[in-house]
Amino acid sequence: QVQVVESGGGLVQPGGSLRLSCAASGRIFRLNDMGWYRQAPGKQRELVATITTGGSTNYADSVKGRFTISRDNAKNTVYLQMNSLKPEDTAVYYCNAGLINSDYSYLELWGQGTLVTVSS
Repeated sequence: QVQVVESGGGLVQPGGSLRLSCAASGRIFRLNDMGWYRQAPGKQRELVATITTGGSTNYADSVKGRFTISRDNAKNTVYLQMNSLKPEDTAVYYCNAGLINSDYSYLELWGQGTLVTVSS
């Protein structure tokens, strides 16, 4: 069984920083693209940032220049460094990973989500 588990959410004041982590575990043959999405109360889930196995990144316009996505392929882990946080960044953040498992089947996995609250 494979899974992805997020960590690192919490309460932070406006202008502060947080780093989210997402680790994939289990019988993984190859980890493909990974990304972060978020869902604020009453809103649809939206893309925050994605990163390919080669390190190419893509960001939502609302987070460009403030958030940085990175990955450690040796650890099957993706990170989201969030700086200059704003109240509108408050949301549940979800990790997404595409991978090929040990049976050579493609899977798309979602984590359980981690809550980020930006408030004074």
